[in-house]
Amino acid sequence: MIQYIYTLTIKGMRCGMCEAHIDNQIRNNFKVKKVSSNRHKEETMIISLTKLDEEKIKSVIKATGYELISISCIEKEKKSLFHKN
Repeated sequence: MIQYIYTLTIKGMRCGMCEAHIDNQIRNNFKVKKVSSNRHKEETMIISLTKLDEEKIKSVIKATGYELISISCIEKEKKSLFHKN
């Protein structure tokens, strides 16, 4: 199973409510496995089982009022619990 791990650099998050606002907007606009924001690192990590539309990510973050600096994505093979080598 392939997972797509997105790292967003976002400026403007000042508190836990800011982190929650970003996380909720991502969850409301995309089908994701996990999302977590960290205001101290100015970063949001998204794990998805499908590729996300990066233009839509930009639009969603812009609508929140925060500044999206960059988006990076890596594909990672996730082995199942019963996977044999």
